[in-house]
Amino acid sequence: METGYIYFQYDIKLEIYTTGLPDMIETIKALILDFHESQLEPGVPRRISLQAVSGKASVCIGVRRSGKSTYLFQIIQRLLNHNVPRQNILYLNFFDDRLHGLQQAGIGLVTEAYYALFPEKKNVETVYCFFDEIQTISGWEPFVDRLMRSEKCQVYLTGSSARMLSKELATQMRGRALSWEMFPFSFREFLDYKGIDGAGPLSTRRRLLVQKAFTEYWQTGGFPEVLGLPRQLRVKMHQEYFHAVLFRDLVERHDVAHPKAVDDLAHWLVDNIASPYSVNRLTGYLKSLGHHAPKSAVSDYLTWFEDAYFLFSVRIFDASLARSHTNPKKAYCVDHSMISSLSSGILVNNGHLLENLVFTALRRVFTDIFYYKSASGREVDFVVPSRRGAFMLIQVCETLAEPQARQREVAALIESMTDLKVKSATIVTRAQSERIKTDAGTIEVVPIWKFLLDLPESKE
Repeated sequence: METGYIYFQYDIKLEIYTTGLPDMIETIKALILDFHESQLEPGVPRRISLQAVSGKASVCIGVRRSGKSTYLFQIIQRLLNHNVPRQNILYLNFFDDRLHGLQQAGIGLVTEAYYALFPEKKNVETVYCFFDEIQTISGWEPFVDRLMRSEKCQVYLTGSSARMLSKELATQMRGRALSWEMFPFSFREFLDYKGIDGAGPLSTRRRLLVQKAFTEYWQTGGFPEVLGLPRQLRVKMHQEYFHAVLFRDLVERHDVAHPKAVDDLAHWLVDNIASPYSVNRLTGYLKSLGHHAPKSAVSDYLTWFEDAYFLFSVRIFDASLARSHTNPKKAYCVDHSMISSLSSGILVNNGHLLENLVFTALRRVFTDIFYYKSASGREVDFVVPSRRGAFMLIQVCETLAEPQARQREVAALIESMTDLKVKSATIVTRAQSERIKTDAGTIEVVPIWKFLLDLPESKE
């Protein structure tokens, strides 16, 4: 009797599975054709250099709501402009609830449905596959791997950073994927959004337009959806982004037993942007709030924040890797305006926000960013090693108008330039500009808007 019962249950599941396949295939067909008839809204062109490589899936990763899906539409529009037929475009957004049945039916039905519509294209013409939020369907990795091996396809993927992290792609895709990072709008992209040309030498009129645009960028930050919104609505959207990252990318993904501890830690880090922290200090802070999170858990939380492209940690620059890891670190947020929307406003000031903005601008271009302490303990905000073997030394100070601030920032750079044998350094301010000659070398004082425009556009 018991064996018969188990068989009967299995038979019901099998019948549901098999009878549901035709409906699922028809649904996928309809979604493919609906996209072919839709009007693309590609938005503001992004300044990232994602390049397709034969035999490799192109993966766009980054923080939620940074514009990854819109970027797919821009790639599709470029293909259409180069006379690729619409029928050769296979686009699906796996957040569509009509595709939920693929969890049981299997993601392989996607290509079955497409080639049922266009059988003449199979292994004859290149099909460009765009899969948005593909991580929502289990088994996507072997499916994409098979596409790359056995079909004539060029594959583009995006996904929330919860499941599409570059660290995981190496094992999931077995070397068949190349990833690119996407951040919220840079200042150059914000100028594109405003229709302002910030390239090359600036006339007086264009310089004034750029400076005015920076004032707006300073307030709004770079998340595409918040641009042009009133402050109250912008703050609300930033807070919703924060909770989506916190609970989907950390709590749900890692099955965190005490989500309030993660929430409290995130708020502490946002309130203490650009300030030193240690795991011991953070563990003690959470303990003072009644959380029982060991140091190992706190270390995991910090790693997960960075994996989600929400908070980044900067280590001290030291020849000893052990000392670099054990010294206090500093935390920075993916968007300076989001800090204002999330923080209590007690500890964060404009100097911290300016430093955070410089960090995110550097992070778009350089992966390795450190802070530096000279032998006498003077600190430089950022030291960036380049592939050419030189170092960029960057100090951030809202204004050098006060003699004490000027003396402190310049002295720290002179000592660090001497230590690292560097002949030039930079101080980024809100508005000041000058050149300071020292025995150690030249220090360029530049306003933030100019610093942002002078940085390279692509990663080294």
